[in-house]
Amino acid sequence: MPYKKIENIPTIVWGKPSEKVFIYVHGKCQSKDYAESFATIAERNGYQTLSFDLPEHGDRKIETAPCDIWHGIEDLQKIYSYTMDNWEKIALFACSIGAYFALHAYNNIAFEKCIFQSPIIDMEYLINKMFAWFNISEQQLRGQRKISTPIETLSWDYYRYVKENPIEQWKTPTQILFGGKDNMQTKRIMQNFIEKYGGYLTISQNSEHAFLADTDKIIVNEWLQNSF
Repeated sequence: MPYKKIENIPTIVWGKPSEKVFIYVHGKCQSKDYAESFATIAERNGYQTLSFDLPEHGDRKIETAPCDIWHGIEDLQKIYSYTMDNWEKIALFACSIGAYFALHAYNNIAFEKCIFQSPIIDMEYLINKMFAWFNISEQQLRGQRKISTPIETLSWDYYRYVKENPIEQWKTPTQILFGGKDNMQTKRIMQNFIEKYGGYLTISQNSEHAFLADTDKIIVNEWLQNSF
């Protein structure tokens, strides 16, 4: 597997040469190496896969740039420019927060195919849930600017961006896998997205957001194989 840096972003290109490629955007606490199983399935369907590390992940853990919406958009746009120069057809896979970044970085792009696993589509909904989980108010966040929680540091600037930039455009019908026990988004959020932009929603009733149960690997692989 060729490892290289694209404008200082560590990447892996998986699979034998092809005119078609998937951009693979990982989720929180993951890395470019998590693309291996996906890349195997993609290769069987004629695609290479380009995976990369988001800020603060994988080989970029020592970097000072945070993994926020602004750096996420910047990196995803750099990766897309590279794929445009090297492949004829470009598809997209994104997971969790990676999907949220993609919805902002790529909202004007019509991909050849799009697949989302446990996507964060409505970030305002998630932040409001975090307010409730950790007994934080919007007024507190405005005053303190940043508040640490056991799972994430809440940022007033990020929250303002989220409120001011809802998802209003997406040009590619999308296959979505969503866990019925996902506590970060809702079935209704997923259904609304599919109804507005097209695609198909698959719900794994007993799966959580991260799809880490013993049976989830089989569920994810079967869903991916049926998504091509």
